[in-house]
Amino acid sequence: MSEKMLKFVKIGQQNPPKREVGRRKEDFNEIYKDFINEKAKEQSSRCSQCGVPFCQIHCPLSNNIPDWLKLTAEGRLKDAYELAQSTNNMPEVCGRICPQDRLCEGNCVIEQSGHGTVTIGSVEKYITDNAWENGWVNPIKVLNEKSLSVGIIGSGPAGLAAAEQLRKSGYQITIYDRYDRAGGLLIYGIPNFKLEKFVVTRRIDLLKKSGINFKNNFEVGKDATLEELRKKHDAILIATGVYKAREIELPGNDLDNIFPAMEFLTASNKKGLGDKVELFDNGTLNAEGKNVIVIGGGDTAMDCVRTSIRQNAKSVKCIYRRDKENMPGSSREVSNAEEEGVEFVWLSSPKEFVGKNKVESLIVNKIKLGKPDESGRRKPEVQKNNQFEVKADMVIKALGFDPEDLPNLFGSKNLSITKWGTLKTNFDTMETNLPGVFAAGDIIRGASLVVWAIKDGRDAAESIKKHLERQEFKSEKVA
Repeated sequence: MSEKMLKFVKIGQQNPPKREVGRRKEDFNEIYKDFINEKAKEQSSRCSQCGVPFCQIHCPLSNNIPDWLKLTAEGRLKDAYELAQSTNNMPEVCGRICPQDRLCEGNCVIEQSGHGTVTIGSVEKYITDNAWENGWVNPIKVLNEKSLSVGIIGSGPAGLAAAEQLRKSGYQITIYDRYDRAGGLLIYGIPNFKLEKFVVTRRIDLLKKSGINFKNNFEVGKDATLEELRKKHDAILIATGVYKAREIELPGNDLDNIFPAMEFLTASNKKGLGDKVELFDNGTLNAEGKNVIVIGGGDTAMDCVRTSIRQNAKSVKCIYRRDKENMPGSSREVSNAEEEGVEFVWLSSPKEFVGKNKVESLIVNKIKLGKPDESGRRKPEVQKNNQFEVKADMVIKALGFDPEDLPNLFGSKNLSITKWGTLKTNFDTMETNLPGVFAAGDIIRGASLVVWAIKDGRDAAESIKKHLERQEFKSEKVA
């Protein structure tokens, strides 16, 4: 092992090179170039193969990171891919969009010792893309087809992961989604410069070839109620995510040209997919030539500011109530945004939108950080009589997401929800109060990471499988 690994003392950390800033601002292509084979091997060989792999412990999926790094360093790329995909239904997605700096890489042992983390995410992306190019990623071969069926509501990462796991066991799977394309947030929420859409569509095509049925433009509650789907399927999984934008009630909130983040991002992504988007084409949801202000400090806010840059905004400012060290978004995304020309206005909070019919400026309070709150983060406090005004032609609110109007949305008044509006489930089984109806992803945990949605989807699939096996056992006993 010493010949192939433990090279962190000799070889420095190196990420794949970024495309030059001036060029990447002109398009929506991914900003990182691919590792070449030798660099992937070299960077993998920096892994210390530590006895307690904190990278794996801090991965929601418990990916076997040290082992597939070792396999990559040895040039055994097919074996590395097989190991990576055994715990992760979308390693090519997670390698691109996971906030590795907060998860695996941020907890790497050699990072803590000052040698610079192993570039885990980039290697994960490399070995999976290499697997696709070499034809190692194949449709599911079902060995034992079963008659029992599962209906999955929502085709985001949680729904797709659960569908794949259940299909491997031979169950008949139908995924219902209200949008015209499958993929949910992966298609309509995340910009191409982080996740090019072919990466998602080829995975969905693979699931279709595996025998999973997709029904798009299907809205539960309108095209069929939840109860009707329960009668049609032997089990149901609700994996809709959370899409309702959080609001801030401020004076001037009703002015034109103030938009929720998802409306802005969806218009941009649909345009990139070749759709006709009237509100983009007429300039309403297009940042070109405008002074844009984005309110918020998470990854969605970073998606909005960087999208605005690529739409040739006149200026782009990000208003955030804490400082850079306390920002919830990925530090890499903040750095990328700064490189591309985004101006961050730290320790600032919106007070009032100003304008006649449409927004013309934003009055902003200056903030100071007080004592830590219950979350452990220092609490923002408004500085009295200390405010300033910022010109704005477009304001985008990226303040997070809440669940939609459940249970009314599904026409199922008996479905229990929590005080936060998320679905209430059994902690161990992920089953709701309705027998045979399960839930996974953001709809039970609130807005979170894609990797957590995949984890929930896999866990829910395991519970659904046990539920269906009990049904099968009872049927056999009666027969």
